[in-house]
Amino acid sequence: MKTLFWVGLIFVVLGIVSFVVPVPRTETHSIKTGDVNIGIQTKHDEKVSPWVSAIVIVGGISMMLVGSRK
Repeated sequence: MKTLFWVGLIFVVLGIVSFVVPVPRTETHSIKTGDVNIGIQTKHDEKVSPWVSAIVIVGGISMMLVGSRK
C-alpha cells in the first residue's frame, strides 16, 4: 500500500508542475515536388489545460489517502 502512496505523490507533483511548465510541440509543413522539398518547421509551447492538471492532482491526493490507510 505504500507504493500507492508514493505513486500518488508523484501524480500530485506532476499536476502542480503542469500548471507552470509548457509542453513544446513541433510541426513540419512541407511541399514536395519531384526531387525538390520545401518546408518550414514551427514550434509551439502549449500549457496543459487547468482542468487536466486539477484532475491529476485530485487523483494523486486520492491515491495518497488510499495508500496511507492500513
